[in-house]
Amino acid sequence: MRIELPVNLDATLGCGQAHRWIKKDGRWEGVLGDEIVTLEQRRDGFECEGTSDKEMILSYFRAEDDLEEIYADISGADVHMARLAEACPGLRILRQDPWECTATYLLAVNANVKRIGSMVESVCREFGRDLGGRYSFPAPEEIGSGCGDICRCRLGYREGRFLRLAESVRSGEHDPLSLRKLDYQSCRNELMRIEGIGPKVADCISLFAYGHMEAFPVDARISRMMADIYGVSGNYSEVAEEGRRRFGKYPGYAQELLYHSFIIFTSQAQDGGLHPV
Repeated sequence: MRIELPVNLDATLGCGQAHRWIKKDGRWEGVLGDEIVTLEQRRDGFECEGTSDKEMILSYFRAEDDLEEIYADISGADVHMARLAEACPGLRILRQDPWECTATYLLAVNANVKRIGSMVESVCREFGRDLGGRYSFPAPEEIGSGCGDICRCRLGYREGRFLRLAESVRSGEHDPLSLRKLDYQSCRNELMRIEGIGPKVADCISLFAYGHMEAFPVDARISRMMADIYGVSGNYSEVAEEGRRRFGKYPGYAQELLYHSFIIFTSQAQDGGLHPV
């Protein structure tokens, strides 16, 4: 199935938004729902195998986002952001399943990207359904069914929090879908009521699951870049608020461009090569 959409798969799927995508032989393989999906970049979009649900794919990649308008808006912030936008056309914010995104980012606390991916895949293998080499992300009911052993997932101190989140969703105490109707601040506040979710994780989920472009998640990389490039330092709230103030209507997209440029620069520096864009 050909999907015609301006998107850079490497930048979008490889910049830490979602943790179930693996690049093999030039193609990206991931799991969406109960389907193993493979994507291959083309000039005008990408080829998609493993599903016939075009609307699902378009929704996942937020096809309604006008990247030309978004990039023009954030490029007006300053010359550096304009250069980043020009250097990385096609980076998109993904629209992830609220339950999966919330559970994943709960596991992501104090973990690097490799560790997050390992924990997520272990949970899927232990509790999800075998799709033929990959596993579905388990529903809360599957996690609480007793069919798997959470200890084998090696989640560390996150284990108890993860189980309690699954139980709260299963019981209806927390309803991830209901947060879709909330504004950014209300959504963020509800997420921070969950044990283990602080401001940064709440901002990630608000952005990647609920599409609140006002969110400006600040991790160590973003904090360093905001200090080095813009002279902005302080606590989480101060740096995030400056990101929201500085980058207009789309701080979430600006944050991803900053994050992607840090990854590229770090990779180039390790190779002994190039300067950041």
